[in-house]
Amino acid sequence: MQLTDYPVIHQQVVAWGDMDALGHVNNVMYYRYIESARIHYMDQIRMMQQSFSTVVASNQCKYMRPVFYPDTLKIGVRVEEIRNSAFRMHYLLWSEQQQAVVASAEAIMVCVNSESMQKMPLPESIRQRILALENSVGHYLD
Repeated sequence: MQLTDYPVIHQQVVAWGDMDALGHVNNVMYYRYIESARIHYMDQIRMMQQSFSTVVASNQCKYMRPVFYPDTLKIGVRVEEIRNSAFRMHYLLWSEQQQAVVASAEAIMVCVNSESMQKMPLPESIRQRILALENSVGHYLD
């Protein structure tokens, strides 16, 4: 996949403090970068303005190349699958410095009632916004 396959691209500047004792970006930072990219996507579909919440049910990251300061990452975000109460997101992390993909990641997001914190169906309005955003780059979900 390429960044052009992703409807939302988040730019993430790598800070000096993101590196660990081995001199490369610490693995924990990738999850923070991905979180920022996810929020950027959710802002695009106005999900943060809703009366329900989402929680991360699972996530994983595949590290392909180490990242070093200074760098700027472009993080592509897309929804790969929509379920009844959840959706699966995919992330592609591209290094400006290396001109290469440095990592990819996935997360399962579950919709929950903000008061009871019980799982709930994904509202149809949000489903339609996701479909429209994904369609904008030729990514058609069922």
